[in-house]
Amino acid sequence: MNKKINLNQCFDQFSETFSPKIVGNVNSQHVLVVKLEGDKVPWHTHENEDEMFLVVDGVLDIFLREETITLSSGEFFIVPKGTEHRVVPRDQVKLILIEPETISHTGDVESEITKSSYESLV
Repeated sequence: MNKKINLNQCFDQFSETFSPKIVGNVNSQHVLVVKLEGDKVPWHTHENEDEMFLVVDGVLDIFLREETITLSSGEFFIVPKGTEHRVVPRDQVKLILIEPETISHTGDVESEITKSSYESLV
């Protein structure tokens, strides 16, 4: 089935933060939308998967042990597998994440924001 997805409508469907929502699947990859607010993401690593962060709205700092990457609306960064990282939004941020369906949300670290599964909006 062919279906057009409106990202603004997807973001309007929820208010909770740090709770990714599935809006599509591409070749065993989830396309997720998520809102972030506050400093809640722990340092973690994904040993076998890269992780892509695309900022739709707001400013996001991605902390790596060696540097900090700052993303604004329309920019993305891919955290390479095996790289320890954490993300901190400045105010509220809307993101698109593209990551393998099998990825563990916060790597091997359990925290208050860790999700074992994601809700689908489509």
